[in-house]
Amino acid sequence: MGVYLLKRLLLILPTLFGIILINFTVVQFAPGGPVEQIIAQVTTGTASTTAGISGGGDSGISSQAGVGGGSDALASYGLDPELVADLERQFGFDKPAHERFFIMVVNYLQLDFGVSYFQDRPVIELIVERMPVSISLGLWSLLIIYSISIPLGVAKAVRDGSRFDIWTSSVIFVGYAIPGFLFAILLIVLFAGGNYFDLFPLRGLVSDNWDQLGWFDKILDYFWHLALPVSALTIGGFATLTMLTKNSFMEEIRKQFVLTARAKGMSEKRVLYGHVFRNAMLIVIAGFPAAFVGIFFTGSLLIEVIFSLDGMGLLSYDAVVKRDYPILFGTMFCLTLIALVMHLVGDLVYVLVDPRIDFETRD
Repeated sequence: MGVYLLKRLLLILPTLFGIILINFTVVQFAPGGPVEQIIAQVTTGTASTTAGISGGGDSGISSQAGVGGGSDALASYGLDPELVADLERQFGFDKPAHERFFIMVVNYLQLDFGVSYFQDRPVIELIVERMPVSISLGLWSLLIIYSISIPLGVAKAVRDGSRFDIWTSSVIFVGYAIPGFLFAILLIVLFAGGNYFDLFPLRGLVSDNWDQLGWFDKILDYFWHLALPVSALTIGGFATLTMLTKNSFMEEIRKQFVLTARAKGMSEKRVLYGHVFRNAMLIVIAGFPAAFVGIFFTGSLLIEVIFSLDGMGLLSYDAVVKRDYPILFGTMFCLTLIALVMHLVGDLVYVLVDPRIDFETRD
C-alpha cells in the first residue's frame, strides 16, 4: 500500500498542472475579460471603478494569468490607446499567454495566488477567510446525511416491502423532490423572522460578539447559526444515499455466503454487520469524494446566497461573473487539490473496510 500511496502522491502535481492548463486554455476564449469590463464601465460613465482598480498598483496583479481583449479590439471603444495599454499592463495582459501561464504556475508552487482584480486583496487571504464557512457546511451536512442514510438504508433492506419501507421511501422522495433553496426559503419564513417565529439568525457563521463569549456559548452560537443552512443542504441528500445503501445491502443479502452463514446458526446481527456490511459499503464509499467536493463548493452556492454566508461557492461564482481571474484560478486550484486528496482518502477507506483489496497488485 505504501508504494501505491507514493505513486498517487507523485501524480498529484502533474494532474494539477494538466487541469490548470486545460482551464487556462479554455478561459483564453472567454469574452468579456476584466480590461473590457473596466473600459465598458468607463464608456458608460462609471470612471470611479477604473480609479479603484488603478489604485491597486501592479503588485501581484501583473503576476497573474487571465484573459483580456487585445489592444486593437479595445481601441474600438474610442479610448486613448495608451490608456488601454496601461490597463493591460496593470492586469498583466501585456505578456503573451504562455508567459502568463508559466508565471502563474511558478507562483502557485509557492502558494501565491496573486491579488484579486476587483477586491485588491491577496487571493490566499480571501480563500482562508471563506474556507471555514464551506468546511462547516460541507462536513456537518455530510456527517448528518451519512449518519442517517446508512442505518436507514440497512433497515429498509432488512424490511424490504414492509410498511416501514414504503412509508420511509415516500418521505425520502418527497424530501428529494423539494429543491434545497426552496426548503431554505421555507425555513426562513417559518423560523427566521418570517411570518411565524424568529428563532434563528440570517447572516454569518457566528454572532458579532462571538469573541466575547465563553467556549460553551461559542459552540452554541456556532451551531445556532448553522442549524438552518445545514438543514437546507441535507434535506435533498438522503434519498440517493439511502436507496444506494438499501440496494447494495439487498444485493449482498441474496448471495450464497449469507445463506451459508445463516445455515451455520450465526445471528442476524452478526451476518449483517460482520459480513454483509463490509461488502455493501464499498459502493457507498466510492461516492464519498464526489459528494464531499459537490457539497463543499457547488452544492452550497444558493444556500450561501440565501443565508448571507461568505463561502467558497459564492466567492467562485462572483469571480466568474466579474472575470476576476486570480480568484477564479485560485479557487479552481484548491477545488482540484481537495478532490484529488479526497479520492486518495477514499482508496484508503476501501482498504480499511475490506483488507482484501490491494491496489498495488492491479495491472
